[in-house]
Amino acid sequence: MHLENSLTIAAPVHRVWDLTIDIERWPTLTPTILSVERLDDGELRVGSSARVAQPRMPVAVWTVTELEPLSRFVWEARILGSRFVGGHHLTSTADGTRNKLTLDVTGSSAGLLSLVAGSAMRQAIATENEGFRRAALSAERPGSEHTL
Repeated sequence: MHLENSLTIAAPVHRVWDLTIDIERWPTLTPTILSVERLDDGELRVGSSARVAQPRMPVAVWTVTELEPLSRFVWEARILGSRFVGGHHLTSTADGTRNKLTLDVTGSSAGLLSLVAGSAMRQAIATENEGFRRAALSAERPGSEHTL
């Protein structure tokens, strides 16, 4: 199963990137993330991991597998017998930042998940992307509580 959501955010790529790698802040950006607990210290890097709680999903440990500053952040987890790979792909555009979120699910439960929860998972990714957009735009306004 492959899910993808892209939108252009009228903010510079560094602002969207700062939100992307501040994973512990994600629960304030979107209702699709209940909590994120880093399991290591320092800057987010390949090998970093976090315990993530999401609605209607078991708590899972996600591990960073790719990280290219200002461009790409990919991590993965084993959930319900399948491999989940989540990607954040940022591209600078004339209008701001193209933010593409992806989720690939492979393994024994992927087909069933696609059938039973594919639509909800697609909506969750769109909701997450909208949360990044709102946070990035609110950081543009002077006096915003989300100023980065």
